[in-house]
Amino acid sequence: MQRAVRLLERVAAHEHGAPAKQLARETGLALPTTYHLLRTLVYEGYLRREKGLFFLGPATECLSSSAARQKRRSTIVEATAHWRDVLGVPVYYAMYRDGEIDVMCVSDSPSSPAVQEWADFRETGHAHAMGQCLLSQLDGPARRDHLERYPVRPLTPYTVRDSHSLLRRLERIRRMEPVYERQEYALGTVGAAVPITVATTAATMAISMPVHQSDRLLPLTQRLQRGLGRLFGSMAISISI
Repeated sequence: MQRAVRLLERVAAHEHGAPAKQLARETGLALPTTYHLLRTLVYEGYLRREKGLFFLGPATECLSSSAARQKRRSTIVEATAHWRDVLGVPVYYAMYRDGEIDVMCVSDSPSSPAVQEWADFRETGHAHAMGQCLLSQLDGPARRDHLERYPVRPLTPYTVRDSHSLLRRLERIRRMEPVYERQEYALGTVGAAVPITVATTAATMAISMPVHQSDRLLPLTQRLQRGLGRLFGSMAISISI
């Protein structure tokens, strides 16, 4: 495996390709071993051969894409853990893709546990801050499509009563404005979500806390929003993980 990786690294260093004998010299591998590894890498699609020269193949693009996705995922995991520790509350990261609310990462602690998902987050976006924040970033047709598939239903006495009321609420949310929710998804819990929009991708980072601590909700949300502005403003990353 290590020898194959060394060969791939050397091929990548030659934009215009390199012959087997040169690659053998540069990697310190015996020529028969080099030929064997090169044939295998060509067969698997990691290399391609043209006129006796070897170039990177299409399969290496998949490796690069996978590595990039893993790096982005690690960035999000580290960010949620960081804000969990700084704010002292559970932190969630969710995005809207392929017509679904997808909670990608939850970072909590024994002293500040996350909200228990007693009703599927994907189906109850109307009732929690994450969902409302994501829906607020969509255009009108996309919102209505989502609500046709996942109709508004009461989860607590505080849940919005119908789709019309929810749509009116969403229309009043200004662009990139945090969304607040009080006991709409779970009694005894309040939450807030900060919108994150990169290109056409809607995402959000959210927090929750017990209702008796609700006086902390606004200042902690504002602190999170300022921090996320610096984080994503200084990093050219795709939100899609």
